Amino acid sequence: MNFIQVIILAIVEGITEFLPVSSTGHMIVTSSLMGIETNSFVKLFEVCIQLGAILAVVVLYWKKFFDFSRWQFYIKLIVAVIPALIFGALFSHKIKSLMESNVTVAVSLLVGGIVLLFIDNAFKNPVIKDEQHITYPKAFMIGLWQCLAMIPGVSRSASSIIGGMQQKLTRSAAAEFSFFLAVPTMFAATAKDLLDWYKEKGAISGEEIKFLAVGNIIAFIVAMLAIKFFIDYLKKYGFKLFGYYRILAGIVILLLVWKGVIQ
Repeated sequence: MNFIQVIILAIVEGITEFLPVSSTGHMIVTSSLMGIETNSFVKLFEVCIQLGAILAVVVLYWKKFFDFSRWQFYIKLIVAVIPALIFGALFSHKIKSLMESNVTVAVSLLVGGIVLLFIDNAFKNPVIKDEQHITYPKAFMIGLWQCLAMIPGVSRSASSIIGGMQQKLTRSAAAEFSFFLAVPTMFAATAKDLLDWYKEKGAISGEEIKFLAVGNIIAFIVAMLAIKFFIDYLKKYGFKLFGYYRILAGIVILLLVWKGVIQ
């Protein structure tokens, strides 16, 4: 891995983290296309730079994140992140093995794309327009939906937004809660991966620290722009465009695997 590859992966992460198209899936395929060998640091990098993108949420919604008078907001996030913590701890090795499979990414993109074509009509008459009206059981159910994103290509954003809509949230309310939920989820995932790395390999090298720093900064900047675009687009047009994109991307990836361009 070199700095050019780091920059490209960080841009891909920043663009795709909050769109329902799977940032992890896109980074796996992008790494394959650039000929990056999948090793333990590449896997660590692909998880850790997601934290940089997630921090864009904290900045854009800083009033909500730092309004300590509304303690229920924090409790809801804790409740919603519990399923991911449990499933992540139980299946972490299986999840990491799936991150090497472009076929898994392609199939997940295809299936998720078909779902997104119909999702706008599947959950009609939403009644919850903001986070304040999300109950703790609803927060937990959205957290369960988010666990589907442990399969590369599913998309954490897509699964948690669909979970929110299934719990009667509007599209924009579901998207925003998905953003909020990403913060503790990715903090936990990054902390776990860094701790596992330290236990197995010791300290990260100076060059690897530079890669992580540059990747997180670029992902943060790009994600700031992507969030604003996504919320505005979602309110007006819904999910169909993302569904068509996922289907096309899934077909292209399968063709690339079939032709031997990527493994």
